[in-house]
Amino acid sequence: MSRYAYEPFAYTRPPELRGAKGKRHPIIIVGAGPVGLAAVIDCALRGVKCVVLDDNDVVSLGSRAICWSKRTLEIMDRLGVGDRMVEKGVTWKVGRLFHRDREVWNFDLQPEPGHKMPAFVNLQQYYVEQYLVERAGAFPGLIDLRWKNRVTAVEQLGDGVRVSVTTPDGDYRMETDWLIACDGARSPVRGMLGLDFEGKVFEERFLIADVEMQADFPPERWFWFEPPFHAGQSALLHKQPDNIYRIDLQLGWDADPDEEKKPENVIPRIERVIGHRDFTLDWVSVYTFQCRRLERFVHDRVIFAGDSAHIVSPFGARGGNGGIQDIDNLIWKLAMVVRGEAPKGLIASYDEERIFGADENIRHSSRATAFMTPKTEMEKIFRDSVLELAGEHDFARKLVNSGRLSRPCSLAGLSLQTKARTGPGFEVGAAMADAPVENGETGWLLNHAGNGFTVMAVESDLPDTVPDGVMKLFVTRDRSRRANGAMTLIDKDGIVAERYGAGMTYLIRPDQHIAARFKAGESAEIAGAFGRATGGADG
Repeated sequence: MSRYAYEPFAYTRPPELRGAKGKRHPIIIVGAGPVGLAAVIDCALRGVKCVVLDDNDVVSLGSRAICWSKRTLEIMDRLGVGDRMVEKGVTWKVGRLFHRDREVWNFDLQPEPGHKMPAFVNLQQYYVEQYLVERAGAFPGLIDLRWKNRVTAVEQLGDGVRVSVTTPDGDYRMETDWLIACDGARSPVRGMLGLDFEGKVFEERFLIADVEMQADFPPERWFWFEPPFHAGQSALLHKQPDNIYRIDLQLGWDADPDEEKKPENVIPRIERVIGHRDFTLDWVSVYTFQCRRLERFVHDRVIFAGDSAHIVSPFGARGGNGGIQDIDNLIWKLAMVVRGEAPKGLIASYDEERIFGADENIRHSSRATAFMTPKTEMEKIFRDSVLELAGEHDFARKLVNSGRLSRPCSLAGLSLQTKARTGPGFEVGAAMADAPVENGETGWLLNHAGNGFTVMAVESDLPDTVPDGVMKLFVTRDRSRRANGAMTLIDKDGIVAERYGAGMTYLIRPDQHIAARFKAGESAEIAGAFGRATGGADG
C-alpha cells in the first residue's frame, strides 16, 4: 500500500451544464499532470485565462518521475513551488558508478557555488502535482481546473479548436483559440488527430520498485553494471522522501511485465539488492525503453508538450524535466500571441526549439540504452573495457553512459537568437546561470528575470531606450551606482561579472534564455534583437 494519502479533488458541474452561454476560451489544456499544471500556472502568471480538463480526480498513482534537475527547479521556482520541492525532496549531486563489486568512479554534478537551486532533487511526482494544484488555487479568476472532465473529440476549426467533453453530469462542447495537449505518453488527443510517434522501441525492459524502509544509504545516485546481486544486468538505487527508495532492475526483453510485477517475484529481487530487512513495497511498474517523438509538435491550433509529444528512456531524468522545459519555452510565446504582442508565426519557434531539445534528449537516451544493454559480444567487450579503464583514466570516464543526466539544451544558432558579434560573456542561446545578488536584501539573479523580456547590463551603461514592455536590470558591485529606469542589483560576490562579463549587455527571454549579447549594446541593436526574438523582423 502506498504511503502517500491520495485525496480526490472536488468535481464541480461545468458552467456549460449549468446553463451558461458557451464562450470561446483563449487556451484549453488537456491533462493535469506536472506538465499541464505548470502550463496553466505559467499562463496565469502572464495574465492569460485558461481551462484545464483532466479525466481523473487525483494526483498520479505511484512515484513516476522523481528526479528533478536544477533547471527544472529554477522554472518551478518562477512558478512558485520551487522552494517547496527542495524542502520536501532529497537533494543530491553525487553519482557513483559500479562495475560488478567495484566502484569505478564518482562525480559531482554541481561543483561551483553561487546557485539557489541544487543540482538535483528527488521528489515523487504525486507531491509535485499536489504542490502545483495548490499553487493553481491562487489564481481563481484565471485558472479553471476541471476534474472528471474527459475529452472525447477534438475538431480543428481553422482559427481555433472545438472539444467534446464528457462528465459525470453529461456531455458538453467548448471552443478555444489554442489547445495544449499534455495528456501523456498514451495521449488521447494525439490519437484523435490520427498522429503517431516516430522513433525506436528498444528490446529491453526494466522493473521499477519503490520500497519503504529504514536504511543508511546516502542521498546519491548509485548505478551498477553487472552487480553481484543481479548478474549480467544493470541496477540503479535512488533515495526519495518518506524513507522511500527507488530501485531499478534490468529484466531483459523476454520478461513478462505482468508476472514481474507480482510481489512474490519482486520481493526476492529486492532482498538480493538490500539484504533481508524489513521493507514494504510502495509501488511497482515495468517499463519498456523507448525513444520516440511526433514529427511536429504544433498542428495548426493544437500543440503537444511533454510525453504527448516525445518519450525517452528514463535513465538520465529527461522525461519529466524535458516536459517542464517544453512549457517554459511555449507559454511565454503563446501568451504574447494571445495578447496580440507577437505574430502567430512565433509559435513555429516552439517546434524548432523543442524538437531540437527532444532530439538531444533522444540522442543521449539512445546512446545510454546502447551502452547499458549491449546486444552483441563486441558491444559488451567495448563496454566492459571502458568500465575497466574509467577507474584510472579521464578519457574513458567520458565514454561511460548510465544515462547522461538532464541539462538544459542551448538554443544557440536557432532562429530567435541574435548571433553575438563582439566581446566575451555568457553563451547566446543558453539558459541563464544564477548568482547571488542584493536588492535591499540578499536574493538571486534568476528571481529578477522571467516575467517578460529583460535587458541586463553588467557593469555597463544601459541603452537610452528599450522596446515597450522590456524590463531593465543594472548589475554592479558599486553600491553607490544606480541606473535611471532600471532595477539595480548588487553583485555582492562578483559572480555575475565573472559569469557574464563586466561591460556586457544582454537581452533575456521570458524563459531566461539569452536572446542576444552586446558590448554596451545600443538601442537600435536591442530593438533589432527583440524583433527577432519575438518572431518579427530580424535583428
